[in-house]
Amino acid sequence: MQASAFTLFWAWLTGLVATLSFGPSFAHALEAWPRLRIWSPDLWREATVFNGQFVLFLYVGAPLDVVAILLPALLAFLVRQNGTAALAAGAAAAFYALALLLWFALVSPANHVFATWTTGPIPAGFEAIRWRWETGHMAVASAKLIGLALILLTLILIARGPVQA
Repeated sequence: MQASAFTLFWAWLTGLVATLSFGPSFAHALEAWPRLRIWSPDLWREATVFNGQFVLFLYVGAPLDVVAILLPALLAFLVRQNGTAALAAGAAAAFYALALLLWFALVSPANHVFATWTTGPIPAGFEAIRWRWETGHMAVASAKLIGLALILLTLILIARGPVQA
């Protein structure tokens, strides 16, 4: 049984949104080593906290992160007759949900601390907050990577069609 054009479009859209959600998280992970090991605290604070460096992550990234949970969940429903594809899509939704939970548990609390910082001396507890923020983003990227891999698997399984016994 071939997948409908609607299902194929939905699968493509799911992959696109998941990739767009993963991209900024992967960029954070790639930046982490120099930001933690090479950058001075002053440079890190200036680039990360001040001057709106990450404002589009809120206005573009946050909606993408939510949609990256919803689309694979709906895709799992659409391909429910293909049990393996449905399971992979559902697991992808779960990993993108985990990524968002990790963001709220690890990154968001650091962002709340950043909101209290002003120019001047480096605040007390700087290193702990910086490590929490950077490693939080690495954890988010890891969960999204697994979710994206599962979505790619889903696309392959949909294209292949249900396994005949």
